[in-house]
Amino acid sequence: MLAQLSGNAEKSTHFPFKKKVLLVEDEVLFARAVVKRLQKAGFECEHAENLHDAKLLLKQFEPDMALLDMRLPDGNGLDMLTEFVLKNVNTIVMTAFGEVSDAVNAIKMGAIDYLKKPIDLDELLLIIQKNEKTSELQTSLDYSRQRDSVANDTVQLIGESAAMQSVRQQISRIAQLSALSDAVQPTVLIVGETGTGKDVVARYLHAHCVNRDKPFVHIDCASLPAELIESELFGHEKGAFTNAIATRPGLIESAEDGSLFLDEIGELPLGLQAKLLNVLERRMVRRLGSTKERPVLARIIAATNRDLHAMSAEGRFRSDLYYRLNVISMQMPPLRDRGQDILLLANYFKQLTEKRYALPTHEFSTSALMAIQAYPWPGNVREMRHQISRAVLMSNQSQIHESDLGLPTVMTSTMAIPSLMDVPMTLDDAERVILMNALDQARNNVSKAARILGITRMTMRYRMDKHGIAL
Repeated sequence: MLAQLSGNAEKSTHFPFKKKVLLVEDEVLFARAVVKRLQKAGFECEHAENLHDAKLLLKQFEPDMALLDMRLPDGNGLDMLTEFVLKNVNTIVMTAFGEVSDAVNAIKMGAIDYLKKPIDLDELLLIIQKNEKTSELQTSLDYSRQRDSVANDTVQLIGESAAMQSVRQQISRIAQLSALSDAVQPTVLIVGETGTGKDVVARYLHAHCVNRDKPFVHIDCASLPAELIESELFGHEKGAFTNAIATRPGLIESAEDGSLFLDEIGELPLGLQAKLLNVLERRMVRRLGSTKERPVLARIIAATNRDLHAMSAEGRFRSDLYYRLNVISMQMPPLRDRGQDILLLANYFKQLTEKRYALPTHEFSTSALMAIQAYPWPGNVREMRHQISRAVLMSNQSQIHESDLGLPTVMTSTMAIPSLMDVPMTLDDAERVILMNALDQARNNVSKAARILGITRMTMRYRMDKHGIAL
């Protein structure tokens, strides 16, 4: 018999949407009491007296949660539990005295909790609400992980320069080490100027290792408030300090067995450096106000634009922490030293902006390309991304000109051209003047001069030898 126990349920203040609960219980009086109590708390309930009716309601009602008795007229509740688990229905089993073995088997099969009869209705409601909150948190966590996973999967390392090839080779080697052993992975230290893409490399590394489906937790040590940084990193127990009204895990703990990215590690206060060193050495973390230690399984990736070696020599950074972090070191090159990658990145950011805002295709003019190559990009890749995006968004024409880029004109190669018109000269003489002007702008840095002219360093050397230019 299909039985629906309904009534004028009061609206719950606990849940914005009614959660569906299926009660599978052959004791009708007890079932009526349970349904009435759950409806009062804001749940939508259906009742089945046997396994046959429960299977029908599973399809028709599509419950979020099930309360399942172990002893039913037409079979054992464990037979129904398998179907609930397959349908992702959170199930709490109810057992009579002496049926503990059934409860144990139910938990092994996927039940989230169990209760012994006789059951107190208030206790039942509390357990349902507790498990409902846990389920919602898990759903939120799964969504966050999926979102981070998608974000990490789309991370790209743009560039074909020797420096970027070296970075890729290092990441490939680290990924191989990760796949070879279940041991705690060595720490990785990424160094480089601001804006060179250290955070991109950290995400790319995470996306190419075996823990790619695990959390990626990014901690910006420079932006954490000084008065909250310890609690944010290590977590705290309820009452550990003023306003600690609830227990809260720290960011280190939240990384679980994924990746923990400590960005701008050079900004971490000295007082916390010792505590972080202890975490890295012992791979254990303890919340503020707690005596219990929890294991730290995450891969540790740190990044900085500071010279940590010099800082440790000056006493501004713990040398033992520096050596502990610097197990595998990766150097991110500044954009000005990446040769052919400069135009490659400029076109990539142009296309990315066009796609994001559904804009028509643009082209860089010759003067714009020369300006992009000549500019030293002190803000590195981050600066280029913003400048190129702004130029694409603000351009009303199909071609992006040098003036659209908003770069300082004193840095462009066009400054060297007017002197060629002062006196008549041969083509060879003009080429020699161009080379000399470029070298003058670059202060005799051959690589930089080559970038100003839009040629390779090898071509620059060839032209210098041709015209007898020696440094």
